[in-house]
Amino acid sequence: MNKTVWVAGEALIDLIPYNGSKRAIVGGGPANTAKALARLRIDSCFIDGISSDNYGQMIKDELTQDHVNLSYAHFSDKQTCVADVSLDRAGVASYIFSIDGTATFDFTDSWLPDPQKQKPAVLQIGTLATIVEPGASVLFEWAKKVVEVAPLVFDPNIRSSVLPDRGVYQEKIAKWVSISAVIKVSEDDLSWLYPEQDQITIAQKWIAEGSTLVVITKGSYGIIAVTKDDVVSVPGVKVDVVDTVGAGDTVGAIVVEAIVERGLAALTGDVLRQVLIRATKAAAITCSRTGANPPSLAEII
Repeated sequence: MNKTVWVAGEALIDLIPYNGSKRAIVGGGPANTAKALARLRIDSCFIDGISSDNYGQMIKDELTQDHVNLSYAHFSDKQTCVADVSLDRAGVASYIFSIDGTATFDFTDSWLPDPQKQKPAVLQIGTLATIVEPGASVLFEWAKKVVEVAPLVFDPNIRSSVLPDRGVYQEKIAKWVSISAVIKVSEDDLSWLYPEQDQITIAQKWIAEGSTLVVITKGSYGIIAVTKDDVVSVPGVKVDVVDTVGAGDTVGAIVVEAIVERGLAALTGDVLRQVLIRATKAAAITCSRTGANPPSLAEII
């Protein structure tokens, strides 16, 4: 069985507060997930446009250093997307993005890989790449072909500063949910998307519509997972938080790892609980470090 994972979406530069100034760190939810998977020794292929500018070279160097496979990346001279990051007192990040005309969202049919030929084990996708047009529509049509051969793990990773219209955002999320086997979403994302709605009920609705697993991250309070037959919850791991950048992406990587190693159908009951415990441990390690710096396999064995 092919155990290669495709991760599609943006790699960008986060400008994070550091000692009174801003420090450039490679970020973007999908790039963080690809890096986290590679550190788990999963064959992680990252699919995005990468610039030839200095920031693009920084992205290429870091992903390569972590052994992320860039065979399907598209390199161009368009500029890199940059996110200006602010951190609140709890270390929770918010973002302002420079998106237009960047290599980061330059998705076209001409370079996206053929799933029928390559047959990946899993496609993980999410964050801005699923809402920024015209690339998002290109990705969606391509993803519909991928799901014929592999399950899709979708992480909405809401960025309301880019798309503040809640109704439009809901429509875009519903479209992606309709082809997703797994949805990994934070409670904050759900609170913004569907205010005053019960989050377990939302997850159960997605399951009823055809998804197999919904994983809801709750920060320091842990993780809840919903399947057709069960609701499984685990507490968070206490840690001194430096920032939360990349924590949710780390959880997503652990879920993808479990699908590759165990199969999606096996993620129920006690097996699912053990996966969630592993995910909380990995996310805690990420939170203890600056930026999206997920743990290696050796750190969470």
